[in-house]
Amino acid sequence: MEVEIVQSNVLSVLVHNQPGVLVRVAGMFSRRGFNIDSLTVGVTQDPGFSRITVAVRGNQAFIDQVKKQIEKLVEVVAVQILPLDQSVVRGMALLKVKAGDNRSEILKLAEVFRANVVDISGSTVTMEVTGEDSKISALTKLLNPYGLLETIQTGLVALERGENTIYKYEERENYEQNVL
Repeated sequence: MEVEIVQSNVLSVLVHNQPGVLVRVAGMFSRRGFNIDSLTVGVTQDPGFSRITVAVRGNQAFIDQVKKQIEKLVEVVAVQILPLDQSVVRGMALLKVKAGDNRSEILKLAEVFRANVVDISGSTVTMEVTGEDSKISALTKLLNPYGLLETIQTGLVALERGENTIYKYEERENYEQNVL
C-alpha cells in the first residue's frame, strides 16, 4: 500500500493588476473546495502587475491540478510552483505581550529571534518578527507564558532562489516576451 505524501506548497501567481483579480483567484479555490493556508498579494516592480503568493497543502497531483485551474483564468500571466528547499519564504507577525516585571526577559527573547520592538508601553511590548513559519511559531510559543495578548500574522511571500524568475513560466501565446 502506497502512502500519499501531503505537504505544504507555495504557488506564485503573476496577474494583471486590476480590480477583481484576487476575488477570481480566491474564488477558484473556493469553488473547487481547495483550502488556502496563506494568501498574500502585492504590486510588483511594474504597477501593471501583481503577484499573489498562495500556500496550500496537498500531494503533487493536487498541486498540479490547482496550477492548471489557476492558469485558466484570463487575468493570470504566469504560475510558478516554488520548491520550498529552493526558495526564500517569509512571513511577518506582530506580537503584543504583557511586559510587567518580565520586560527584560521579553526584550532578550526579541533580540534572540531578531524581532524588532515596535512599541513599548507601561505594561506591554509589541514586536515585529519576520521569517519562516517555524521561527514565528517558536517565538509565539516562548512568549505565551508571559501573557501573549494579541497576534496578527501576514501570509507568506516567496521568491525562488537564483536567477530563475516567474517570467520563464509565461506560456501563453500572447505573452511570448518578458512582460516587464
